[in-house]
Amino acid sequence: MRSNSISKSAMWILMGLLILGLGGFGVTNLGGGITRIGSVGDTVLDVNDYARALRAEVNAATAERGAPVSFVEADAAGLPQRVLSRLISQAALEDETARMGISVGDAALRDQIMDIPAFQGISGDFDREGYRFALERAGLSEAEFENDIRTETASTLVQGAIIAGVSTPEAYTNALINYIAEERSVTYAALGRAQLTTGLPVSTDADLEAYYQANLDAFTVPQTRRITYAWLTPDMIIDDVEVPENALREAYDARAAEFNVPERRLVERLIFPDQAAADAARAQLDADEATFDDLVEARGLTLQDVDMGDVAVGDLDGASDAVFGATAGDVVGPLETGLGPALFRVNAVLQAQTTPFEEAEPQLRDALAADRAARVIDASIEGTNDLLAGGATLENLGDETQMQVDTIDWRPGLSEGIAGYAAFRDAAGDLQDGDFPEVAALGDGGVFAMRLDEVVPPTVQPQDDVQDLVAAGWARDALLTALRAQAGETLKTLQGGETFEDAGLTPVTVEGLTRQGFQAGTPAGFIPAVFAMKAGDVTLLDGDEKLYVIRLDDVSTPEGSEGEMDQIRSTLRDSAANDIAQDLYLALAEDIRNRAGITLDQQAIAAVHANFQ
Repeated sequence: MRSNSISKSAMWILMGLLILGLGGFGVTNLGGGITRIGSVGDTVLDVNDYARALRAEVNAATAERGAPVSFVEADAAGLPQRVLSRLISQAALEDETARMGISVGDAALRDQIMDIPAFQGISGDFDREGYRFALERAGLSEAEFENDIRTETASTLVQGAIIAGVSTPEAYTNALINYIAEERSVTYAALGRAQLTTGLPVSTDADLEAYYQANLDAFTVPQTRRITYAWLTPDMIIDDVEVPENALREAYDARAAEFNVPERRLVERLIFPDQAAADAARAQLDADEATFDDLVEARGLTLQDVDMGDVAVGDLDGASDAVFGATAGDVVGPLETGLGPALFRVNAVLQAQTTPFEEAEPQLRDALAADRAARVIDASIEGTNDLLAGGATLENLGDETQMQVDTIDWRPGLSEGIAGYAAFRDAAGDLQDGDFPEVAALGDGGVFAMRLDEVVPPTVQPQDDVQDLVAAGWARDALLTALRAQAGETLKTLQGGETFEDAGLTPVTVEGLTRQGFQAGTPAGFIPAVFAMKAGDVTLLDGDEKLYVIRLDDVSTPEGSEGEMDQIRSTLRDSAANDIAQDLYLALAEDIRNRAGITLDQQAIAAVHANFQ
């Protein structure tokens, strides 16, 4: 049996070739006496496997962001932990495979390797020299690579045996469809202060005191963490960063295509099988017997099928002169193309745009200065950590570095200032008394370090400090209580079969509501309330200073064409089966890890990390 997935070693090969092609990001290969970072049972966690996998993750993050990702930023994002967890799960499966004595024969191994595109030449056949060269570049011997392929394929067999045949019960699929696609029709009306037929009582001091005591949670400041922090972002030092003019001009030249956009056309192209058909279509246009849209439709195509988008002169080969000599709305041709004779319709003329260096300079300067500021900060991290390790306080950092020092009373939900950074919020939530301050990345090129000064327990605000909030809350509750009392008789009449109009209400009727739906102008609990009702039920729902009278008119099961429902059913069934299979695999990996045991060499892991800094 042949694995359908590329093995981990093949993935390192492919990633290695890509990295070499990009230049500047060599695959990490550790030498010396360190060979492993740990083991799962008898299966070794190879130090070079970990280094390669971690390098691949960092490079992927760099490509996604479009700027270098430092190891500090990668560590803050959890990349090392993610890679290590993945390698441990793979090693656990390999250890179980070895224990069970499962292996892959030479013929299957040969087929697996020959099918890897990275080892195929221009003709598509296996390239023996290319195979050897790629392995050398990746720092692998043929024996190591082939052993990894054999082990990976055998592990895949075990994994496949665990999850093969997983299916979703039909009743479960039906329940999912009904839950997701069930629709409900409702009629509702909102009652507010204008609909109240009685006056509102005036609150007394005793009323306000009782409301305050009954709602202390609403007037309690949650637990806060008083944190001292030092931070530095590119914006803080960008004005101090000098960008020489030659760097600006180099950046301008590198982005020439952005600042000097040639004239372009929005064009549609209709290709014909031969010249006769193209000439006949042209004749129809000239005689006003058909429009360009008619010709497209007659070919069984849509305008989307013939749309070329915006094109430059060099995109049209021999048709360029005619197309770029036309104005918006013109149809030119037939003109010869590599696909056959074609008619071209020009939908719009996009004039050339040229931004001279002098106009682009401020934008370029901001971008280069921000990049250089981020690099300055990244280069300062090691020195800052050395200061902290040497006994410097955060306050000392404010005196000896460019970092700014401040304090914050942080609590979940706070997102102002430095709390606007997810990295800071995550770190603040985990911070413990006595934790040693370390420099961490903010995600935009900035860094921070923090110290927990005090945990302030939840504090009830004195009533005098929140008297306006207490009065507003009491008035809101009093209004809803009065509206509920007034709506009692209305509820009975609606349950008895009368219409909303008979009850003196102005109704709104909505059809086709789903659990994922939204009804504008209703409170947050509107949809859950509707789906907790039975057909014919009438209920009341509190809103913000409004009371909602809701009647469920109808419940409809999912409908649609047979093909649509089959597709939905298939998608839900497959998704549920995949979830079950994934849970089984994770349970298997966890069981293997528990039985085999995991050992990790933190010094070896730290040695790998040191190569990235």
